[in-house]
Amino acid sequence: MLIVNEREIMNTYSMKEAIQDVKEVLIAKEANKIANPHRTVIEFPQHEASALYMPSADLVGEVSAVKVVTIFPNNPTNGKPTTQGVVLLTDAQNGEHLAMLNASYLTRLRTGALTGIATDYLAKTDAKVLTVIGTGAMAFEQVLAVIEVRKIERILLVNRTAAKAQLFGERLKEYGVEIPFEVFEDVSKAVRQADIICCATRSNEPVFNGEDLQPGTHVNGVGSYLPHMLEMDVSTITQAAKIVVDDIEGVKGEAGELIHAVKIEKWSFDKIHSEIGKLVAGEVKGRESFEEITLFKSVGAAYFDLAVAKGVYLKAIANKIGTEIDV
Repeated sequence: MLIVNEREIMNTYSMKEAIQDVKEVLIAKEANKIANPHRTVIEFPQHEASALYMPSADLVGEVSAVKVVTIFPNNPTNGKPTTQGVVLLTDAQNGEHLAMLNASYLTRLRTGALTGIATDYLAKTDAKVLTVIGTGAMAFEQVLAVIEVRKIERILLVNRTAAKAQLFGERLKEYGVEIPFEVFEDVSKAVRQADIICCATRSNEPVFNGEDLQPGTHVNGVGSYLPHMLEMDVSTITQAAKIVVDDIEGVKGEAGELIHAVKIEKWSFDKIHSEIGKLVAGEVKGRESFEEITLFKSVGAAYFDLAVAKGVYLKAIANKIGTEIDV
């Protein structure tokens, strides 16, 4: 079995490659070539934490994967990362377990890739200002994905702790992102200036006021993934001319904002414009006017992890990266 750690993945596999691999799995899913059983979530309320178990299989490529990821938000106080995980990749022709890959970065990467794809189909082609609300671990790849598909000229950063937003911006510069960034303590001001908004928080209440959205804004919501989480408010949902989701069954069970809007009878799931795969497959249209507000909601699904895990594995084999072990 090949073991590939986070550093090796980061040095080997790019956001551009992740976007392409996720596009391919979205098209395969639309063609009914992907098996994706519902994931299992185990919560640990005493730690405000969760463990997620996510299986999937490519029925044509004959490869399967199981991701196990834990999210323990209090870990940084103990010097441990918030998110930890592994992906087990298996040959579905003979049952051989091919590789074990660090999943923390892969999760951030595939979530970013989905945001990049959605942004490409739903944001204005001339979008220049990106507002990022929440500058935790998940947000970095959100930025990398957006700048892969749009020529962003300004990045506005909002975080409960302004100093962390500043460090996030400096990390972008160190990574090689030369786009100027600004830290905003006034979230309304940052939202009103945005062409694209990325929310990547675990908030249980809305992190911005939907009334501040300007015509033509595209919003990506990727942080909340449990029914009690409410990263975006009802105003944002009801204003959106098009709501696109990564996986309809997933959001019905896990997208807190949408579930809440249904419960208070302000919205219904039949108003979802499309799953993102239908946009990629050309079955439905994305943005159709300059003025419409668009929203992409992502809760994740195992076949997205399968896509990037397979991509990393193939590249690792080709470049002789990773460590072979006998298990």
